[in-house]
Amino acid sequence: MFAIPGIVGLVFLIYVRPQEFLGPFRAVPFLYLFFGLWLLGMIIDLRTGNLRWRKTPQFWLVVVFFVFASLTALVHGPTAAIKPMTTLAVCVTLYLGIAHAVQSFRALEIVSGTVLAVVLFVCAVGAEQGFASNGCVVVDESTPSDTASGKPDGRPCETAKTCYQGDAEPEAEYMCERIGLFGTTSIGQGRVRYRGTLQDPNELALAGGAGLPLAFAFGRRRKSIKKGLLVALTLGLVGCCAVLTESRGGQLVFLAVLAVYFVKRFGIGGMAVGGVLALPLLLLGGRSGAEATSSTVERIDCWAEALSIWRSHPLAGVGLGRFGEFHYMTAHNSYLLTLAELGLPGMLLFTAIVYLSAKIPVEVLRRFPRPRRNEPEDDAAVARRWATAYLAAFAGLIVGIFFLSFSYHYVLWIYVGLAGALYSAVRAHAPWFRVRLRWFDALAIGLIDAFIITAVYLYTHAAQA
Repeated sequence: MFAIPGIVGLVFLIYVRPQEFLGPFRAVPFLYLFFGLWLLGMIIDLRTGNLRWRKTPQFWLVVVFFVFASLTALVHGPTAAIKPMTTLAVCVTLYLGIAHAVQSFRALEIVSGTVLAVVLFVCAVGAEQGFASNGCVVVDESTPSDTASGKPDGRPCETAKTCYQGDAEPEAEYMCERIGLFGTTSIGQGRVRYRGTLQDPNELALAGGAGLPLAFAFGRRRKSIKKGLLVALTLGLVGCCAVLTESRGGQLVFLAVLAVYFVKRFGIGGMAVGGVLALPLLLLGGRSGAEATSSTVERIDCWAEALSIWRSHPLAGVGLGRFGEFHYMTAHNSYLLTLAELGLPGMLLFTAIVYLSAKIPVEVLRRFPRPRRNEPEDDAAVARRWATAYLAAFAGLIVGIFFLSFSYHYVLWIYVGLAGALYSAVRAHAPWFRVRLRWFDALAIGLIDAFIITAVYLYTHAAQA
């Protein structure tokens, strides 16, 4: 258990980013401190026998993916390889730390509870921001197309034009946006967001939707009024955030998560029930009109460019982190991003990691019996409860990352780690439990990627015709 504080610290840092709004913390290298704390705790746990080294099913796939991606970066752009390799190394560290240091259901609940807590925090900030007043934001000259590093100057506004009047700074560029807690600002005239890795509204909506089933898992443990309030609070904040971000992808993530629970409870007909309950979200959320059309056109253009890049570099892509050197925007699709940057082998490896992470909870649900009603919760019931939560989370993630460049995003790799942690915790109680990538899984992964490439190719050509 000595490794858990470091993992909790890393998760907190990834989501909350306190160093960005608390001045005294800016000079503190939290990432390295928490990494060191995790590594030291892991060594102590292994030496004292608290942990046993057990490779999770994704281990070798992640290792090969990291090595292959790093080689593409070094071959295609050695002078700029450090930054993307460091980002991917942090992703791999998050997976390794969570998947291999969490080997009990108690530790699993601590880490999952931390993820849920930070999800509630960022969604609460987003919800407050959505109802805040507008203010003038001075855009950083080094990033004129983004207000992520911009600072509110304290003046209220109705439109951006207002900000250029009165005490405006000479030659400064302004935006008129909602000013939220901790200096956060909206973007695109009111779309709420957070900071750091969640500064994009779509990414905030995805992070919120993926965290929703964790509240359901806690709510099903020893049901009580407090647990019911936790579920209601999470549903309210995540749903509110999905609406205020105006993210159409965020809505789909929300629906995919609910679909897993309704189908599990009511069968295929449960999807209709879930759709009715989610109707308010569909009516209130998302964008429409010219802005939505423009976003769709941009996404189609990015997808078409990703396929074009891959056709020119089919085996090893253009190199990790180099998509932006060939197109003015990112790929807006995690599968196509790896295809363009890492070639077909990279896409297959990435899809295999996500596939195997989702297979772990599926195998837990398939191989452990459903508990009888009013029966005390045993280890099998605990495993099933968390397996359902992680399956729902991955259902949302699989949908969400189709519309976002999330391949090397820390939040995705935290959930890959949680799936591995579920495997480790189950094996601690049932050593016979195994999850492997078999020949039919490899065939399924190949067919999935072939379908994605073919479907996107046909869709982009039809849309551009």
